[in-house]
Amino acid sequence: MNQHPTLIITHRSTFHQQRLASAAPQELAVTVRRDIRKAELLRLLPEVEFLISEREDVLDAETITAGRGLRLIQRLGSQTWDIDLEAARRAKIPVCCWSDPSTINVAEHCLMMTLALLKKSRECMATLNQAAWTRQPRRSDEDTYAYNWSERAGIGSLRGKTAGILGFGEIGRELAARLRGFETSVLYHKRRRLPPTAEAQFGVSYAEPDAILRQADVVYALLPYSAGADQSLNAGFFARMKPGAYFVSCGGSGMVEEAALIEALTGGRLAGAALDTYTFEPPPTDSPLLALHRDLSLNLVLTPHVAAGTEFAERREEYTNLLRLLSGEQLLYQVA
Repeated sequence: MNQHPTLIITHRSTFHQQRLASAAPQELAVTVRRDIRKAELLRLLPEVEFLISEREDVLDAETITAGRGLRLIQRLGSQTWDIDLEAARRAKIPVCCWSDPSTINVAEHCLMMTLALLKKSRECMATLNQAAWTRQPRRSDEDTYAYNWSERAGIGSLRGKTAGILGFGEIGRELAARLRGFETSVLYHKRRRLPPTAEAQFGVSYAEPDAILRQADVVYALLPYSAGADQSLNAGFFARMKPGAYFVSCGGSGMVEEAALIEALTGGRLAGAALDTYTFEPPPTDSPLLALHRDLSLNLVLTPHVAAGTEFAERREEYTNLLRLLSGEQLLYQVA
């Protein structure tokens, strides 16, 4: 079989590279490069039919021109601001994007956790379980009802809040898109600031981490794990957060110093906290976090590392457009 040379460029870990490469259809001869330098990319592109760029990489006019045999540029993810679409049009190379279902799942999970914290859902459930209120039941009708009969306090709303996203990758962008529907202001930080056009597209404003911690009512930690940042969400981090703010972490495992989080929550610095990833996975059965979580009156939401869904998305789907082009079918999610 004549295989079509396909280059995948990515910044993701070996685990994710292997999953993507192993799912490649037999029609493709796949080469994967992580953190590729532009010089190497320019050297490889002339021999490539398909270029898959995962999440982000600047593909400028020079790069696109070097791919004289390119038949398709596929972006895995929703962002295309760093691809010179006009240069691709001039070169008659179609460009498509392909959203990652797992990142959308994580964004939804972040929202679920946030609403659970703001609405004090665990406390409300505990109240109903205890059924310890003093007001007497009365038959409800249009004019007779007992609003807030258990006398809950501090239940809030996302509307008008300021959210801060630390680690503005694909998950951050999907989260920002959903927060706009709640009329929430969004601050973000990433190592390389987005251009103004992309910030306007996503409806976000850039800020340094300390400014985000001072201003945000909800702080989302979506940072990937790195050895240098291990346990970096620590006591100093929580001390810099706005008093009464909420903390939601669906980023890399091992980033949160859990003892410091417990102190910030039980000491009243934070109004609530939510975690989907942990220092040890699964957590030890005697983990202090798990002990606190058994108290439904505490505004702590823990989930067992399932934000991306209970199963990994099938990565073969990310080659769909390449196979459609080879069979003469119309491309999906084409942006140029």
